[in-house]
Parts: sequence; structure tokens; C-alpha cells
Amino acid sequence: MSELRDLLADVAARVTRYRESVADAPVFPDDTTGVREKLGELPEKPTPPADVIRRLADAVEPALVANTGPRYFGFVTGGALDAATAADMLATGWDQPAFNQVTSPAAAIVEDVAGEWLKEVLGLPAGASFGFVTGGQGANTVGLAAARHHLLARAGWDVERRGLQGAPPLRVVAGEERHASIDRSLRLLGLGTDAVRPVRANGQGAIDIADLERTLDGPAIVCLQAGNVNTGAFDDFAAATEIARRHDAWVHVDGAFGLWAAAAPTLRRWTAGLDGADSWAVDGHKWLNVPYDSGYAFCAHPESHRAAMAVTAAYLTGQGADGVRAPGDFVPESSRRARGFATWAALSELGREGIAEMVERCCALARRFAGKLEACEGVTVVNDVVLNQVLVAFDGDTDRVVEALQRSGECWMGATTWHGRRLMRISVSNWSTTEADVDRSVEAIKAARKSDQESRSVENRSHLA
Repeated sequence: MSELRDLLADVAARVTRYRESVADAPVFPDDTTGVREKLGELPEKPTPPADVIRRLADAVEPALVANTGPRYFGFVTGGALDAATAADMLATGWDQPAFNQVTSPAAAIVEDVAGEWLKEVLGLPAGASFGFVTGGQGANTVGLAAARHHLLARAGWDVERRGLQGAPPLRVVAGEERHASIDRSLRLLGLGTDAVRPVRANGQGAIDIADLERTLDGPAIVCLQAGNVNTGAFDDFAAATEIARRHDAWVHVDGAFGLWAAAAPTLRRWTAGLDGADSWAVDGHKWLNVPYDSGYAFCAHPESHRAAMAVTAAYLTGQGADGVRAPGDFVPESSRRARGFATWAALSELGREGIAEMVERCCALARRFAGKLEACEGVTVVNDVVLNQVLVAFDGDTDRVVEALQRSGECWMGATTWHGRRLMRISVSNWSTTEADVDRSVEAIKAARKSDQESRSVENRSHLA
């Protein structure tokens, strides 16, 4: 046992050193060419665990992306909180299959508690069911699967038994700026993307309510969005839900990161009416800042949720034993990681006030980005910064500016295409980001733009010559 103790102590020490140094580390590795060689070939004989871990860590640490650090602003990626990180390490050590009360009473009970807490924080109906999934993609798939069951059952069709061949057609009404995960979920569920009837978006990417009124003419799945992936804009949930109810439609809300606005008093106005939906999807590894992979699916119709997801077999026992829900009945996985431990730890570390403060602070930092960049010549912020997303246009080549910025290692932002323009996309969702990190990143952006200008000047001179 002393070897195991030393091994785990070494891993904890490595993780600690990494976390303590990540704030000052290059945000993206500058050279990953040696990683594959260092990993070597498949050994013929067993290798001592300590040697395995040493070799793995030494090989991959130079290739790690510092997304846990305070100056990673790509893909709405949060950085794991301290308590959530430690809880996830415990979850790995405990190695609990979180299927039901029999496979792990601890995992089932903790997930039960954490799920109830999440509903309170997000302002969702107390009676809603929930499932802990891998992320927003999984949560959207679960919500849309519940919708598929509910609408087809109402039409007299058992989709779980009979499948979709011969089933009444299902229509999906969604904004033209919906997230790509909605389309993937429709593919996975056999509905297909041809089922989508797109609704126009307004100038900030939110759904056009008048066009929704024109498009929706009967039972359907209506997909709304809390936080446009580019602009952060919110759909008008109260108006859209009222229209949907008149047509007996199911309302699903993709709130991967924007749903967390419901936890913040100064931002809650954007989520008004959201609690009237039928299902909701949200990420944990974004704004709750728990380790990857973590997301949550909620449903106002627990019977439809469970019918779409539950699995039965003669050998399975303990489904709902002792009044504890079986976590595996509400997600697509049976063999599943105990995600509830890290979620419970994050909620406990932050509390209601801490969650609100973190979300509001990130949004304030996004506004700081926008204000400082707007003051720069040749730089334009093109969206209304209502949440944590900032879209930036440059008078030069945006992709070259972004590439130079990424190479600098000072910070990391990605590029996107929105309304036909190539733009830099800044997402602020890390609990450890400070005003100093924003200011340092702005200086790096200015330096990258200057580098692009100088390169273009040299290129123009060479063409003239």
C-alpha cells in the first residue's frame, strides 16, 4: 500500500504544481511535436505504475492547454474550481458507477441532492426531473428525446417500442442561429435536420417572435436559446412560450451557458419566462466551473423524461430503492461517472451568493474587454455585450490577428463567422479571471494587431517592388 500512497501523493503534487503555475504559463503550447515520440510504443511487459505516470506526465505536460487558467477565452470554457477539482479526484479514486442506489448509494444520493440544488439556483420548477450528462450536447439530446416521446405518445405512437418508421411526422421549430448541437441531437434521435423549420433571428441572434408566430402552426418541438453562442443574446422566453402553448408545442431551452444568468440578480431579467418551458439543457463545465465532462438535463415532465431514457433488464435491481432516484434512468448511459460529487462540491464552495457573484463578475469583465477594445483605433465590437460574449472586428485580417494572438501564449481567443464577417470571439467564464487578466489580454490583442499591420505593410512593399 505504500507504493499506492506514494503514487497518489505524486499525482496530487503534480496537479498542485500545475494548478499553481497555470496562471503564468503560456496559454497554448508552442510545440507539440515530441509528445507522440515520448509516449513510445506499446510495452511488451508490465511497467511499474510510478514509471507509467512519470512517463505520461513528462510527455504530455508540455502540450497542455491552460484552459484552467484565467486568460483562456475560447469556446465558453470554464476552469475547474478548487473544491470541484478535489471532489473529482475523489470520484476517480472512489470509482463509483453512478447507475442506481445499488451500484453506488453515495453517488445516487449526492446526485439527488445536487440536482435539487441546481433547480433552486437556476429557478426551474421544483417538480422537474434531472439527469447528469456529459455536457450541453448530451443535455440537448435528453431534452429532445423526452419531447419526442411526449408528442408522439400524445398522438398514440409508442416511439420507444415502434421506432420512427411509420410514426406521425415531428416538426422542429428553431432559430436560424441555434447551436450546432441541436442539429446533432436531431440526427442522433432519427428526426433529422430536414425536420427543422428555421425561424429568423434578429440583429443580435435572438429568435424573431413575429416570425415564430408565422412559422409555428401546430404541435412541434420549439427550440429556444439562453445565450447565443456568438453574441450571448437571449430569446424572449415569455412571448415564445405563450405562442408555443397555443399550438400544443413542446418548448426546449438550450441554455448551455446562458441559463446561469438565472442565478444572478442583475442578469435574471434575460431569463424571464424561462421556467415555463418543458425541458432545459445547461453545462456544468462552463459557468459552474466543474471539471470536464459535466452537464445537466432538466424536464418538466418526469414521466416523459424517464420513458425516453430508462433501461430495464432482469438483472437490474435497486431502481428507485429507498426513495432515491436511479440516476441512470434519466440519461443515455448506464456505466457512468459519478458527476454529482464535483457538482455538489462546486455548489457548496460557491453558495448562492458566490455563483451570482461569479457570473456577474464574468459579465462585467466582458464589458471591460469591450470598452477597452472599442477605444482602440481600427477595432470594433459588433455585438451588444449583454452577457459574457464579445465579438470583435479588426480593420485588417481578423484571422491573422487571432493566429498571432494565439501564438503569443498570452491569451487564447478563437475566431468565428457571424453575419458574413470573420470576427474574434471572446468568452469570459473562468472563475479566476481578473481585471488584470483582461488588461493584459487587451495589450496582447493590440500587439497582435500591430504585428498584422506590419506584416501587411511588408507584403505590400514587396508587391510594389
